[in-house]
Amino acid sequence: MTVLPRLSRRTLLAALAAAPLSATMLSACGDDEPAAAGGQPLRIGYQRFGGLSLVKARNAADPKATWSLFESGPALTEGLKAKSIDLGQTGEAPPIFAAAGKVDFKIIGTSAPVPKGEAVLVKQAKGFTSFADLKGKSVALNKGSNVNWLLVKLLEKHKLTLDDIEVKYLKPAEARPAFDSDQVDAWIIWDPYFALAEQPGVAVLEDATGLASNREYLLVDPGALEQKTDKIREFLQQYRTVTDWGIAHPAERAAVLAPELKIELDVTTRALSRSAQPLAAVTPEIGDELQAIADGFAELKLIPEKIDIKSRVDGRFAEVLK
Repeated sequence: MTVLPRLSRRTLLAALAAAPLSATMLSACGDDEPAAAGGQPLRIGYQRFGGLSLVKARNAADPKATWSLFESGPALTEGLKAKSIDLGQTGEAPPIFAAAGKVDFKIIGTSAPVPKGEAVLVKQAKGFTSFADLKGKSVALNKGSNVNWLLVKLLEKHKLTLDDIEVKYLKPAEARPAFDSDQVDAWIIWDPYFALAEQPGVAVLEDATGLASNREYLLVDPGALEQKTDKIREFLQQYRTVTDWGIAHPAERAAVLAPELKIELDVTTRALSRSAQPLAAVTPEIGDELQAIADGFAELKLIPEKIDIKSRVDGRFAEVLK
């Protein structure tokens, strides 16, 4: 168990927690034009902190492109369902839950694994030293997000079942106050919310190392994929250039992103140091990885039936993302 360091001052949680409220409004205000309108600018959905945030912060995309902010991957896939965005970035579980919900999309890119970017947080005073200690305890997480798969793997590792813990499905803005006030015993969360919660007395019980890849995935509306192919390819080239720049210049990357995220520089730096990874092309092996996750969710009845997620992998932009 890792005990987290003391921060020099309070982070700006309120700003982060409040932002998703306006983000929901922003995504809901997306134009009603069909995604297949090839002459229209690209409409990009993003989450705080993901690689797309850096592209936005550096003004590296087509200036005519529009941006919609979402609190989580499941919320972003709802934007795809509503045809309010053309593409967006999520973790590994949201595409599966979205596919199970009959949302139409293709997966056109991914990232290197980010296992240290999600973790189980507990209060040090409670004395938990292993995830197994949470048997009979309450665990908060965002349903359908990347941490949902981490929970499955943690239960498997520690020979527990979903019946052995009390799962509370809470969005990050709801889970943080519940965790702070001891309404839940543990919180499974991703960066930057993870980094923001690194307060005195909070400890990392376990991260996803050896359990889940926690990759990022780029999802695109099929209509946009066919009608805005050149715009998407150009955007991916810009995205790749910005991501590579950020990895080569971590201090500058943090300085650019901190104001965009409205998070203090030391928190941004710490989160990026473990969570920012290069882009990667989707491959048959990536499809197999996603299919295994989908099959695992189906076996646990977390999705209503088995789905074919592998068939949604589209490698036409592999040369851009290699």
